[in-house]
Amino acid sequence: MSLIDQEDFIQEKPNNVWEGRRVGITGASGSLGLALSKVLRKKGSFIIGLTHKAITPKKDCKEGPNQWIQWHCGEEKKLHDVLMSLDVLILNHGINPGANLDIDGLDKAIEVNALSNWRLIKYFSEITYYLKDTSHPKELWVNTSEAEIQPAFSPSYEISKRLIGQLVSFKQSSLNDKDKPKLKIKKLILGPFKSKLNPIGIMNPNSVAVKIINQSLSNSNLIIVTPNPITYFLMPINEILRGLYFQFFKHK
Repeated sequence: MSLIDQEDFIQEKPNNVWEGRRVGITGASGSLGLALSKVLRKKGSFIIGLTHKAITPKKDCKEGPNQWIQWHCGEEKKLHDVLMSLDVLILNHGINPGANLDIDGLDKAIEVNALSNWRLIKYFSEITYYLKDTSHPKELWVNTSEAEIQPAFSPSYEISKRLIGQLVSFKQSSLNDKDKPKLKIKKLILGPFKSKLNPIGIMNPNSVAVKIINQSLSNSNLIIVTPNPITYFLMPINEILRGLYFQFFKHK
């Protein structure tokens, strides 16, 4: 039996929306990044894996990204040509300093989990401004995590993830009527899956990846995959309240 539960397999449709699409994934060498690459390659997408790790022949496999690009936080502008070529950008990179209260750990978490993501969000959004054909809008997915609304037993991780979560909500609310048809922004709200960052995660990253792709076909701005039922209730309410708050100032 495959690691992916039988009920999680993507049901193929006559018109495969993923065929031929160029998808960039940050944190592509991690458990979820590799799992998303595997699923999307099977659907016919061309995957560009963005990683801070050294690129080795070992990663060049049929189930990983088609192409690897090494980059580092703070060098987001160097990815301009790559971002220009993408149909979908999935921001999935991040760190978890753990339960310590070290200031340097907090600084690094904010830089990697929030500020680096925010810069990529801005650069990718600016690219979509020049799009003339709105029949195929670009998509931006940001992995913000359940830590947006509940404890993750890592103060630095929680602070940085809540920051990027608020920034994504702000960006969604700031899109004007001309920009909305050109760019779709979705949040990935994920529960604990097994990875190097979380070796005790209870979900299988392969199963999580399939559920993410399945949900991405809906019109919702939220993609939630978690065993915690409270998240499915609280997260939409949180987004509605944030949206109303930002819209109030936008109209004023």
